[in-house]
Amino acid sequence: MTDPGQMLLALDFDGTLAPIVEDPEAAYIHPKSLDALRRLGPVLGAIVIITGRPVDQVRRLGRFEEGPGLEHLVVFGQYGAERWDAATGQVRRPSRPQGVSDLADCLPQWLEDHGASRIRVEDKGLAIALHTRGVAPGLLDELRPQIEALAAEVGLHLEPGRQVIELRASGSDKGQALRRAIEPTQPHIVMYAGDDLGDLPAFEEGLALRADGIDVTLVCSASAEQDALVPLADVVLDGPDAVATWLSELADSLVPA
Repeated sequence: MTDPGQMLLALDFDGTLAPIVEDPEAAYIHPKSLDALRRLGPVLGAIVIITGRPVDQVRRLGRFEEGPGLEHLVVFGQYGAERWDAATGQVRRPSRPQGVSDLADCLPQWLEDHGASRIRVEDKGLAIALHTRGVAPGLLDELRPQIEALAAEVGLHLEPGRQVIELRASGSDKGQALRRAIEPTQPHIVMYAGDDLGDLPAFEEGLALRADGIDVTLVCSASAEQDALVPLADVVLDGPDAVATWLSELADSLVPA
């Protein structure tokens, strides 16, 4: 029988635990997923969230601290550049890269000069995200070469997503974060669920872990907007609603009645 204490569950946030919505500040965790994670928290070896969001946003939108069960949750934010440990309350984050500060200064005028003032700008501290959901679908694709040139000018890396592009410093990705997450506990079983291009490094890391003899399950929260994870996934689910059902069924199978 599977020992839950030997299992590590790692999850993306947006598009996996929370629905994709026009306003990223309103992307709260699916309540059914939160309930399942609270049930799983006391029995699994570890639960970690690996997300492109800042950890402070995920703590608020995830509501992880509003009830019992997730006292040992770890959140890796901004693709692993930040880390929050629920057990200690400690947040570790690097200083803001100079390139991000330079970008914040020049971006308003740059968007106006390129006829792109409709794009919503989200300053994440360690990165800046350009959102077009609900305002200008397709505009980011049209401006991709110019955005790439702008990123190069300020020494930043492009991270594309579902109707969003982030400009951030290189040096961390979700695959590296997943590797750091497993080091303390050395689990025998790893499950990772994600939905977008930013999750590809974690999927690739999962395949490498499998080659090392670890039992790995890769779960894709699928959408019509992005299918890059589907060929690599062991389980394909229809978005956050189906992820919530999958987590609930996992809790039903592992948590004593």
